[in-house]
Amino acid sequence: MKNTIFEGVATALATPMHEDGSINYDRLKTLIDEQIDAGIPALVICGTTGESATMTLEEHAEVIRVAIEHTAGRVKIIAGAGSNDTACAIDLAKEAEAAGADALLVVTPYYNKATQNGLVAHYKAIADSVSLPIIVYNVPSRTGVNIKPETYAKMADIENIVAIKEANGDISSVVKTRRLCGDKLDIYSGNDDQVIPLMAMGGKGVISVLSNIMPKETIEMCDLMLKGDTKAAADMQVELSSIADALFVEVNPIPVKTAMNLMGMDMGPLRLPMTPMEEGTKAVLVSELKKFNLI
Repeated sequence: MKNTIFEGVATALATPMHEDGSINYDRLKTLIDEQIDAGIPALVICGTTGESATMTLEEHAEVIRVAIEHTAGRVKIIAGAGSNDTACAIDLAKEAEAAGADALLVVTPYYNKATQNGLVAHYKAIADSVSLPIIVYNVPSRTGVNIKPETYAKMADIENIVAIKEANGDISSVVKTRRLCGDKLDIYSGNDDQVIPLMAMGGKGVISVLSNIMPKETIEMCDLMLKGDTKAAADMQVELSSIADALFVEVNPIPVKTAMNLMGMDMGPLRLPMTPMEEGTKAVLVSELKKFNLI
């Protein structure tokens, strides 16, 4: 068994911007404090929700550095370090390690659509370049490639590959992965609407978009499951499913950043090619925010 990075909820933190599109570091620090005050044990910085895809390499490194410095060890910082270029991913991983990150979240190489052997080689090269624990992030809806359970079994033999963020939506594949990997890899849900089903299969929790706006409720749901109260946890999963769905009525992070702005959280604009929500989908989001008394 490898060391577990966190149990429960890690927030995939959205990145606040000024109106001119530059990063609002003061607001970022406030967001971090608010998440810590809510009880979140870990934060993912510069993930998909954080708009890492439209950051320069310099911004990427600075956002991670500022988050680590401000957090000052109060929670775990998991730094996004993914790229479709293995050499670039290695550079990002090394920068995050030098800055003091606790772990890395590394998405599968997108667009290239690597083979399963290519995926193993990609992750091994990154793992060999740093000593930090690595969470493999599988999200085929965005990357065009899916990691098979048999491939996870090969990755599990790499010492510092310790966990999976699974967002392929296939619970059967999670069962097979657990069978092949046992306790060699922790599994986190990458989908807020499948947290409890995945935890029922031995998952440790969720890397969450929902917890940007409902951190306490997301924590409560996971804690119930970790304590063995499956029915109460499942009931909360069902209750929260409608707002979780609303956060994906358009591509992430458009809805969650819109929701945070509607809630007065001063997140600023999105960066192109992300655009403001369309009126029809925004109405769905607003309805859910009102339903849960968030606005």
